[in-house]
Amino acid sequence: MVVDEQEFAQAQKRGRARRRSGYAVGVHYDPRTSRIVVDLNTGVELAFPPSLMEGLAGASPEKLADVKISPSGLGLHWPKLDADAYIPALLQGIFGSRRWMAAQLGAAGGRAQSEVKAASSRINGRKGGRPRTKAANG
Repeated sequence: MVVDEQEFAQAQKRGRARRRSGYAVGVHYDPRTSRIVVDLNTGVELAFPPSLMEGLAGASPEKLADVKISPSGLGLHWPKLDADAYIPALLQGIFGSRRWMAAQLGAAGGRAQSEVKAASSRINGRKGGRPRTKAANG
């Protein structure tokens, strides 16, 4: 792929615009709080548990501690995990792909407890539980 000077200049302009909302100047894994801590040039500190981010869940503290900041300051990279994060996305609460985040929300919804859900389960239990699925004839 060949990039001409105009495309390169436009890409640089987009990069500068994205950096205005903040870029990483420091990052580390804090084993005491079990959080990834990102220091931004704005003085803001962003901290989140690795379990929230695609590619980091379940990783060892040693692998989480090996994290690099991209030259632009807009990206984080965990080489031992082959995982990446984009600072503008993290600031918007985006911790993974749409599919991965939807699965996380679905799992959280399935664990949600409410009086309505509990009452529904009791009613289903009195009826004999969930209906059995019918095997396909074949």
